[in-house]
Amino acid sequence: MHRDEKDLLMGTVAARMKAKLESRFSPELLEIVDDSDKHKGHSGSSEAGETHFSVTITSSVFLGVNRVGRQRLVMKALSEELAGPVHALTIKALAPNEE
Repeated sequence: MHRDEKDLLMGTVAARMKAKLESRFSPELLEIVDDSDKHKGHSGSSEAGETHFSVTITSSVFLGVNRVGRQRLVMKALSEELAGPVHALTIKALAPNEE
């Protein structure tokens, strides 16, 4: 699927997250997956979805920053979403050339 087509499939919350992460980290790689359908009926879930996400991001901003520090940077960038519609966020934050 072409990148523009993937962007069209994103919901409003995911699109805001994408814009914030791209602006803050200029990532080499950014993947945002809405996992909400896997959590239906669980605490924090919503019929509308966009409550549970997985983010994979690779950025040179993370060079020399430990795993917890990287997660804190991402959570700070998404603080508005985490205070509101996002109930759960899984973060995989990498520096270039890490797996």
